[in-house]
Amino acid sequence: MNDLSEKLQTITQQKSGIQRLTLTDFRNYKNLRINTDIAPIIITGENGSGKTNILEAISFLTPGRGLRSAKLADIKRIGNSDEEENILAGEGWSVAADILKNDEEFTIGTALQKMVRDNSETDFLHGFDRRIVKINQQKIAQQAELGKYLSAIWITPPMDRIFQGGPQPRRSFLDRLVYAFDIEHAKRCASFEHLYRQWLQLLKSGCQDARWLQSIEEDMATFGVAIAAARREQIARLNTFIAHEPDDIFPDVRLELSGLIEQKLDTQSALQTEDFYADYLRKQRANILSNDGTDGVNRTDFKVYFQKKNMPADLCSTGEQKALLVSILLAQTKCHILEKGFAPVLLLDEITTHLDEQKRDALLQKIQNLHLQAWITSTEPQNFALLKNSAQFLQLRNGCIL
Repeated sequence: MNDLSEKLQTITQQKSGIQRLTLTDFRNYKNLRINTDIAPIIITGENGSGKTNILEAISFLTPGRGLRSAKLADIKRIGNSDEEENILAGEGWSVAADILKNDEEFTIGTALQKMVRDNSETDFLHGFDRRIVKINQQKIAQQAELGKYLSAIWITPPMDRIFQGGPQPRRSFLDRLVYAFDIEHAKRCASFEHLYRQWLQLLKSGCQDARWLQSIEEDMATFGVAIAAARREQIARLNTFIAHEPDDIFPDVRLELSGLIEQKLDTQSALQTEDFYADYLRKQRANILSNDGTDGVNRTDFKVYFQKKNMPADLCSTGEQKALLVSILLAQTKCHILEKGFAPVLLLDEITTHLDEQKRDALLQKIQNLHLQAWITSTEPQNFALLKNSAQFLQLRNGCIL
């Protein structure tokens, strides 16, 4: 065992993960409570039984929009036909958990809260949804604070196609990797997106207020360069780790960023790049109406290569693409443990699909060796014989644990 392996083992000997999970009016669950050990949890059942919904609920205990990026109102449970009325149940939903972080106990939770805002100009009450977050029963202002207590890394079936098609899913995947190390990254991304939409709306409306547009462009440049810098740092972190600690089963990957602002940071300081970005946005005002978009951190692509073959992931086989994705997951997990000092929770939805038996069992063995809490879903419980004496097995049917 090398020094790195010993350090990983030392950290993960302290338990981190979920001890009790409680769902209320969340997706297909009116009420669900799961008591767990800090060990792998295998959730099996037919398609549509609610397996992925449990993983999604856990993902809402971390910063961001969850593993489906769903609208808050869409998560609320819909009443069953045997209830009095087939309408949305209650006014909101909630997810709560008792967790351990290196053997220290915390209670965290998040919920949808219906809000009403008085529009003084029209005398109408305007309703809207807001997500609230609590830590140890105390409401907190920023959901980013959750990242200090619980971190989750996930792979879902739609991600099996992440290397195909446009860059947006890959960019979102990369940004979630960054969140684990930089809890302000999500806030910066949201602020940039808000400013970008405002900028587009002003240009499309024919706004000629140069000072107003310039102010937005300068703010976009500030946030954009910070976003690009954080992405570059994460790519460098993972590439360095993979180069020094290649996996014994899963393929080595090489990660790259393809983006205008990220490339500028290769040769310029952050301040110089901010000036360039703001000036670039100003010059794009006339083109934005016809292009409906412009280059920048909102167009960055995250590229993955199979190192041994020097082949881009999109040209690899389906099985190789899944193995590359698992390689990134493992590198991210180990980097997180070493740098943050506690283990993340893994959310693995139908993870064994497209993995051969050797890689499937190797992944399960690595999860066990690192003492990770992994929530794994499958329709085939026989795939997890390796964990029969160490994992907790839950079988779902019609939203109930048997």
